[in-house]
Amino acid sequence: MNINLTLILQSIAMMIFVWFCMKFIWPPLLKSLEERRAKIAEGLAASDEAEKALAAAKAEAESFLKDARNQASQIVDQANQRGTQVFDDAKQEAVAEKQRQVSAAEAEIQQSANHAREELRQKVAALVVAGAEKVIEKEIDSQTHDALLEKLIAEI
Repeated sequence: MNINLTLILQSIAMMIFVWFCMKFIWPPLLKSLEERRAKIAEGLAASDEAEKALAAAKAEAESFLKDARNQASQIVDQANQRGTQVFDDAKQEAVAEKQRQVSAAEAEIQQSANHAREELRQKVAALVVAGAEKVIEKEIDSQTHDALLEKLIAEI
């Protein structure tokens, strides 16, 4: 055989092999590669969507957390205000009760003082009358008169 004929036959065999590969082997290979590429693209898209959903969920959770913190701080502020109000009310009631008790005590003291003055007036009047009776009964001299008055002053 001739080298040219071998080369031509090998070329023909190669062309048949290439045609066979392109007709029967290459399309399923390309199809599986394309399917794999599509799956990878879908996975990447799903991953991107999941990242977006995660970011949205984080933002929503942060928003809920911020709202919860705001509500908690409002509740604490309201509780503090209510506590202050209750304290102020109790303080005002205590001051009012103190005023009432002081007024009652002052009135009682005033009444007792008036009663004591009245008793003192009655006793002084009785002593003066008794002293006057003694002075009138014994009108002796001025020294005795002064001594009786001194004695009367000592009794008062």
